[in-house]
Amino acid sequence: MSDVREHVVSPSVEDPFVHGLSQAIGGPRGEHAVPQTPDRGGRFWTAARIVLALTCLMLALHWVQKSPCKDGAWADYKQYTHFCYTDVLALYYAEHLNEGAVPYVDYPVEYPVLTGAFMGAIGLPVHAFGSKNDINQAEYFYNANALVLSVFAVATVAMILSLRRRRPWDAAMFALSPALLVTATVNWDLLAIVLAVAGIWFWAKRYPIAAGAMLGLGMAAKLWPAFLFLPIAVLALRPVRELPGEPDNPLTDFWRRRELGPALIAVASGAVAWAVVNVPVMVTHYDNWSRFLDLNKERGIDWGTSWYVGRHFDPTGATIWDNVPLVTNLSLALFALCCVGIAALGLLAKTPPRVAQLAFLVVALFLITNKVWSQQFTLWMLPLLVLARPKWISFLVWQVAEVIYFLAFYGELMTASGKQVFPEGVFVLAASIRLIAVLALVVLVVRDILRPELDVVRRTYADSDTPDPDAGPLNPDSAPVVTADAAPGRLATA
Repeated sequence: MSDVREHVVSPSVEDPFVHGLSQAIGGPRGEHAVPQTPDRGGRFWTAARIVLALTCLMLALHWVQKSPCKDGAWADYKQYTHFCYTDVLALYYAEHLNEGAVPYVDYPVEYPVLTGAFMGAIGLPVHAFGSKNDINQAEYFYNANALVLSVFAVATVAMILSLRRRRPWDAAMFALSPALLVTATVNWDLLAIVLAVAGIWFWAKRYPIAAGAMLGLGMAAKLWPAFLFLPIAVLALRPVRELPGEPDNPLTDFWRRRELGPALIAVASGAVAWAVVNVPVMVTHYDNWSRFLDLNKERGIDWGTSWYVGRHFDPTGATIWDNVPLVTNLSLALFALCCVGIAALGLLAKTPPRVAQLAFLVVALFLITNKVWSQQFTLWMLPLLVLARPKWISFLVWQVAEVIYFLAFYGELMTASGKQVFPEGVFVLAASIRLIAVLALVVLVVRDILRPELDVVRRTYADSDTPDPDAGPLNPDSAPVVTADAAPGRLATA
């Protein structure tokens, strides 16, 4: 018989929203039902297998949703009217992959090196095959990318399931996400996502070298996985053990009470992994390599950002909004202040925050303060929120806001193409709703940190060695702050 501590938490018992929905099919799981364990549900259909199957189903539906555009014949604004635009197809031509151009060697690429290499690894064979056979190269390129990116999505869910063996149904949030349905292959973000989640997974399993390498490779694909080093570094600065006797040497005691070694190893490993990918291209084709950096400096306020909303409501029409260097610097300064706040929260909170909580905060606040927020960037927050705050009602409110923005975004694309669908204010309203929803998630995660008895993940793992299943080497000696009646599986509030 499995250890009682490894029993699977039932969402119909714990989560108020799922509890209410379950009334339509007979109510929540009964108290006398045989407890599920991570390896046992039905005979074959365990919770993990069901979630993986749902992920595959959602990705298949996504492919169907994008299929009107996959031939590349975008006439009469079909890519907008069918909500199926994808950078994957557009950039096959824009990055000259259809001509056999090698990324960074023959042409500057607007993405970090690992993403450009990924594009070339699929695009160049497609072009070589297409030059000898009568095929639609763009369609082959999209389908190949969609297949590999779908594998990355399934791998991401598998790692979430491994991190939450007692809470496998949490991963269903990722699997059933409307954001995944409509944006999975809009760009190559799932490459960075699978690497970032792999970094968290390896850290949780106490492999700091591999964790750092995965985050470093993620940084070589997109910038944001580098931000996940902040939670690791901050939590490593918190004391994790008490020393016997009186303090001897404040300096040596500082190091002995903390697990700084694994964090430093992870950061160093990440830097090496990033350098291995980037330095060869920097040395041989610096101008083409630096296109990503130049574009971020030159790019103005993008649609749907907090800066875009602020400019719309500015009654003075100030010129600050059009001053790209100033906006860039202000954006970076605001994000830096947010990072300071996250560090203070991580260091000063009475109970150590969980790694995933701080990871979600740093990525969400980056998007809130950044001058660019592309439609698929919402995927960055998806696995982190599942790990940080797996509560269905707040998750679904956020997803509704994302769907509203998705629909408004395509209307704005039509307007920019000369076919106005609705006034500009409608798009700004949709962007504001999304912004408010993400800010609300930030507030809720901060509340869970300050009031750890509300943290359902901490409750579930209250009887384990650490209340944070992602803590890895950062295993605190202090007991979690959980009320006596807040047992795993108990109906949670809020």
